[in-house]
Amino acid sequence: MATRTLSKVSKALLAPALALGATIGLAAAPASAAVWYSCDQWGNTSLNGYTLYNNIWGSGAGSQCIWANSGTSWGVWANHPNTGGIKSYPNSKKVVNKTITSLGSLSSSYNVSVPSSGAYNTSYDIWDTDYDYEIMLWVNYNGAVGPLGTSQGSVTLGGHSWNVYKGDNGANEVFSFLRTSDSNSGNVNILPILKWIKDTKGWMGNETIGDVQFGFEITSSSGGLDFATNNLTVSSS
Repeated sequence: MATRTLSKVSKALLAPALALGATIGLAAAPASAAVWYSCDQWGNTSLNGYTLYNNIWGSGAGSQCIWANSGTSWGVWANHPNTGGIKSYPNSKKVVNKTITSLGSLSSSYNVSVPSSGAYNTSYDIWDTDYDYEIMLWVNYNGAVGPLGTSQGSVTLGGHSWNVYKGDNGANEVFSFLRTSDSNSGNVNILPILKWIKDTKGWMGNETIGDVQFGFEITSSSGGLDFATNNLTVSSS
């Protein structure tokens, strides 16, 4: 089982722009002309209120290129070796910047196309502004991947049933919610999940929720695999 030993938070902003040897020639361009395309390790751009990151942050990574038609319609071609350890988390981010108690709503919809091979999860990655807490919502996963920490049982929240795990990666606490069956499309009511962590379990206080990220946490994709976010919305009030 792959475990998460490093924080992914703001790697595109904090890490140096290291050369990865990935070039456009290593991957086929998207079928339709994208408005943005990057094979840079920390490639990022902002489109219609969302920030996209290529975000190749793990050791032993191969090549990866990201394309986007918008902040909510984008995809990745990745060719990472069949070895353990997370290689990347290409994602689209929406900034919320509200405390849990001041949020009237926080929800999202997703529609993805993912490969039948490889090792990866499709997940939300939700952070407080101090990056003390990371809340992951896995909506599907494949291959030898697994959450950090120990099992905390199961719960039905936000329109889905989850297996819950709690752990610490040395930089922040991680609460992982793994959907009990894979889903490639759906709606998630995120706010009840945050309130359950805060009020029912007492695992964190009234944190200010900063980033709501959605993407693909890829461990291996040998030979080159395509991942696509066909549509994504993140809304809050």
